[in-house]
Amino acid sequence: MNDSGLVLDARKITKAYGDHVVLNEVSLQVSTGEVVCIIGPSGAGKSTFLRTLNHLEKPDSGEVWVDGEPMGFRLRDGKLYELSERKVSAQRAKTAMVFQHFNLFPHLTVLDNVMEGPVRVQRRPAATVRAEALEVLARVGLSEKARAYPGQLSGGQRQRVAIARAVAMKPLFLLFDEPTSALDPELVGEVLTVMSDLAAQGMTMLVVTHEIQFAREVADRVVFMADAGIVEQGPVEQVLVAPQEARTRQFLKRVLE
Repeated sequence: MNDSGLVLDARKITKAYGDHVVLNEVSLQVSTGEVVCIIGPSGAGKSTFLRTLNHLEKPDSGEVWVDGEPMGFRLRDGKLYELSERKVSAQRAKTAMVFQHFNLFPHLTVLDNVMEGPVRVQRRPAATVRAEALEVLARVGLSEKARAYPGQLSGGQRQRVAIARAVAMKPLFLLFDEPTSALDPELVGEVLTVMSDLAAQGMTMLVVTHEIQFAREVADRVVFMADAGIVEQGPVEQVLVAPQEARTRQFLKRVLE
């Protein structure tokens, strides 16, 4: 851990697709153990911002620093030099992302899906990884599904495997991109429970979500994004209970009605 205590420092991130500006100088700092929920309307740039944090999307300008190092670059003599994709992938292993649509390997068992990253990417011993993977599967309530294949699981179970796979990488922080949006309503609760448990155990998490109640119960800080930027951020009591900005109040009124 770097001396500042910041695990993530995003500085003036800007991203456009043609003439459409998706992110306009968005900055965000996250400390170790913090749970940050990012809310906002569709098209606000939330998912794109999340993807710039691990360099899945390369910003047009701005910098992302993870654990005191620039993501996608190396610092030499005060200048940033772009890294090769191989080295970016190694950097990216400090983070782990849970997507909307699970992204599991259908031909691998649940256990092999969870083991894949630590063994293939991090080059850790398979026997050690196997024991850790079984432990992580127990944490998400899926010990009995270790030998099953993704196609044999419900959507909620597949997302819990995806979370287990991310945790198995032992990342500095987890990124969640609308992790419940592809699930049937009755399956949402089981995934949110696992996420709440991780938060309670001290996992650093950034969660793009439309689950306002989850943010209310779990977040240390809520960030409201709209119109390509951060409109308001602060503790739950400020942003969700007594928002300062009219744009935030308008959004909450609409989604909570």
